[in-house]
Amino acid sequence: MKEIMGWVRSIAFAVAFALVLGIFVFQPYKVDGHSMDPTLQDQQRIYVSKLSHTFSYLPNYGDIVVIDSRVQRERSFMDDLTSHPLVSLLTGTQEDHSMYVKRVIGKPGDVLEFKDQKVYRNGTALDEPYIKEAMQFVADGKLTVPQNHIFVMGDNRNHSTDSREIGFIPVDHIMGTMIENPFTS
Repeated sequence: MKEIMGWVRSIAFAVAFALVLGIFVFQPYKVDGHSMDPTLQDQQRIYVSKLSHTFSYLPNYGDIVVIDSRVQRERSFMDDLTSHPLVSLLTGTQEDHSMYVKRVIGKPGDVLEFKDQKVYRNGTALDEPYIKEAMQFVADGKLTVPQNHIFVMGDNRNHSTDSREIGFIPVDHIMGTMIENPFTS
């Protein structure tokens, strides 16, 4: 009986450690769709540092982030817990398709324009060698990114659901920033 209790404690500790690690530090995600072509491919696994989410700091321009696209609702700790892959596995819930992988284009206070098949940030055209093709999107006027929000876009600009449609992304909806694959050299 003592040996069984030892195993139960070890398994409980491992599950708790995996939850803490995945909610606050590091989590894998799967790219769903072609909105980040050619940088990332459909079904590709990426690894995300959750520290920006845990400590509510902004990612850098050009960072690839995972966002919760449900910007019209408040996020809670329960959202973080239930979106963890281990919890999904144990509860039998299906994949969450509200998480999008996008690139940071604008931060609070930035003025964005879309013209001449380019994105302009604060009056300067962005150099974006990572995009798939020239952007066909044009917007009337300029957009100013509000405080505590970012503006994100997919690298496949003509086939991406991003801030142009869903709006500005609140800081607490940034799930994390992609890191280089730690399991390859």
